[in-house]
Amino acid sequence: MASFGGHGINAGPTLDLDLDLLPGSSSSVIPNMPFPSMSVSDLDKSLMSDIAASAMDELIRLVQSNEDHLWIKSSSDGREMLNLETYERTFPRPNDHLKNPNVRIEASRDSGVVIMNSLALVDMFMDANKWVELFPTIVSRARTIEVISSGMLGSQSSTLQLMYEELQVLSALVPTRQFYFLRFRQQIEPGLWAIVNVSYNVPHQESQLSSSCKAQRLPSGCLIQDMPNGYSKITWVEHCEVEDKAPIHRLYRDLIQSGLAFGAERWISTLQRTCERVAYLMVPGNSSRDPGGGVIPSPEGKRSMTRLAQRMVSNFCSSINPSNGQQWTSVSGLNEFEVRATLHRSTDPAQPNAVVLSAAATIWLPIPPQSVFNFFRDERTRPQWDVLSNQNPVQEVAHISNGSHPGNCISILRAYNTSQNNMLILQESCIDSSGSIVVHCPVDLPSINVAMSGEDPTFLPLLPSGFTISPDGGPHQLHHNQYDVASTSSSNSNVDRSSSSGSLVTVVFQILVSNSPSARMSPETVNTVNNLIGNTVHQIKAALNCN
Repeated sequence: MASFGGHGINAGPTLDLDLDLLPGSSSSVIPNMPFPSMSVSDLDKSLMSDIAASAMDELIRLVQSNEDHLWIKSSSDGREMLNLETYERTFPRPNDHLKNPNVRIEASRDSGVVIMNSLALVDMFMDANKWVELFPTIVSRARTIEVISSGMLGSQSSTLQLMYEELQVLSALVPTRQFYFLRFRQQIEPGLWAIVNVSYNVPHQESQLSSSCKAQRLPSGCLIQDMPNGYSKITWVEHCEVEDKAPIHRLYRDLIQSGLAFGAERWISTLQRTCERVAYLMVPGNSSRDPGGGVIPSPEGKRSMTRLAQRMVSNFCSSINPSNGQQWTSVSGLNEFEVRATLHRSTDPAQPNAVVLSAAATIWLPIPPQSVFNFFRDERTRPQWDVLSNQNPVQEVAHISNGSHPGNCISILRAYNTSQNNMLILQESCIDSSGSIVVHCPVDLPSINVAMSGEDPTFLPLLPSGFTISPDGGPHQLHHNQYDVASTSSSNSNVDRSSSSGSLVTVVFQILVSNSPSARMSPETVNTVNNLIGNTVHQIKAALNCN
């Protein structure tokens, strides 16, 4: 590997990585959050156990049912949707006649194969930090409130715990969904596990849940079946009652009301992508090039770079919905798009006291998501949208593949003809059938050298920006088509407009405001982010002929 000088740091604690352990430090993912103080009595535990056991029975029937018309296939895209009339007859609930007319039901089922064994998956599902790491684009934060029981519900392989989580769509225009819920895992037979989630009301819950979307999770979860060669087959059910206290933003109305935004398909495709990423990291010499043009010399160097990129992606995803109750402020209401911004305290371990401004805007483009993803991830087209590069070309000088799709990779980019020869760009691009992200961050040469040499990258500062790309939920976007099609060409003349589907693109910038916790959002900072996002959006539309 090419050397970038004698810079080095003392290596911190290392993390062993196997297929049952994701790379990265969990402690930096979740900021401190207020929770109601709880004292769980024996009576509470008995009630929770009964609720969990009933939910497990319902989940197993929902997962395995094929013949009693509980599930019907959508005529438009083939997705499995719950037949609500049959469901209500099969699982009658008290007070069904008192239903709120404003409540919407979202229920879906999907299945897929992932590159991880069932025991590893089950253990990670029961760890709140690992749960966030498995689903960084969906779960913005999670916490285990209380372990209710372990090995005490009729099986030595059962665990019941009370948890909290916030689920997100990667846009400032969509409120998070907040849940207190019971998670119950049970081994059905050797190599077969079931995990069920069901909402549970805790004392003073309403004062804790600040989202404008009120959601109640009915029995949901998955069945995990071991397959040969360390793979697992997963069948997933998502079932929620949702009450929107505020109207859904027009850009996301189709995606959310179709059930795609939080449905089983998104959970399955995200899990497949994360497990594939981990599996690729375990393959030695897997398409890894260093800035000197050679192969990254050690598995440690590859692992360290992957951990750095994972922390960058986690930071980026959590910045879009920074914390429980955090409010976005509209700082620009242009006719074309709205810029929203919020101040939050950095969760990055290298900048623990920093105050960061996150700013985001979402636009619709009449182009399929795969084509938009190709445009953003390709270094050859970067000068067309990167307003900070002054249209200087960039070159990929290091590359780590972490998925079968050529767009799933970590890159180090170097800009030509700039005065900042000491700075590189760390980028990770990631795509699955539910959407994609392209995340990038400036990193100086000595820091890259630290990561490349295999040293602990935990305390290298990161402040990422980037793009999220999702289908618009229109009727022409068939199930899983965004990922299965598409060439990898990124020439603008090759942008595919043959499909009538469009894309929802969120542009996100993060700016370090101050190292003082009392910092405020100044007019100068607001003006800066307005200009950054406005110019970026205009350049994207011009490059893709969408003006």
